[in-house]
Amino acid sequence: MRSLLKQQRLWGLLTAKGKAKKADEKDDEWVTLDEKAHSTIMLCLSDDVIIEVVDREIVAALWTKLESLYMMKSLTNKLLLKQPLFRLRMQEGTPLRDHLENLNKILLDLRNVEVKVEDEDAALILLVSLPESYENFVESFMTWKETLSLEDVRSALHIREDRQQATSSATESQASGLSATGTGQKKSGKKKSKSKGGSKGFQPGDICRYCKEPGH
Repeated sequence: MRSLLKQQRLWGLLTAKGKAKKADEKDDEWVTLDEKAHSTIMLCLSDDVIIEVVDREIVAALWTKLESLYMMKSLTNKLLLKQPLFRLRMQEGTPLRDHLENLNKILLDLRNVEVKVEDEDAALILLVSLPESYENFVESFMTWKETLSLEDVRSALHIREDRQQATSSATESQASGLSATGTGQKKSGKKKSKSKGGSKGFQPGDICRYCKEPGH
């Protein structure tokens, strides 16, 4: 949501400078921007959340209320937000992209409440979260690396996936070619067999057209 407000150049209303602006300093343009920011946030909220903040008509008040409800920097809230990170597991068959997006969302939620996750810790959590089919990848990655970064792990995973897709495509293409070759050979064999069976050779009882004797 913060990124959306920044993209629309509305985040300035929620900065310390924007919140400190006095009522007599708020011109028509400011009011218009405030209404736009307020509606942008409200459109992102579910019905049960809207009920909690429906009386906040100014964007600064709305944001403050949302922070108090869902972005409290208490120890309990930090622990609740960290649980999905520590429990993160990728199931076999899950697309790699979906798993990485899930990790990014968890890290973003933690960053929003000022919970810092060290880059190396995030990289280790990602490696540990991978299923058994990635066992060789994890072992080789851990063996040859003295330091870990989340970006290195992500890049290596993308390279691995690209190679697997290329290998799979090559295998399918080769199998298709072999299948076509086998079909062609079968058809050729049938034609030869038919040609051989269709030729008329010597038959007992045939009469020579020259000497009128049978047998040759």
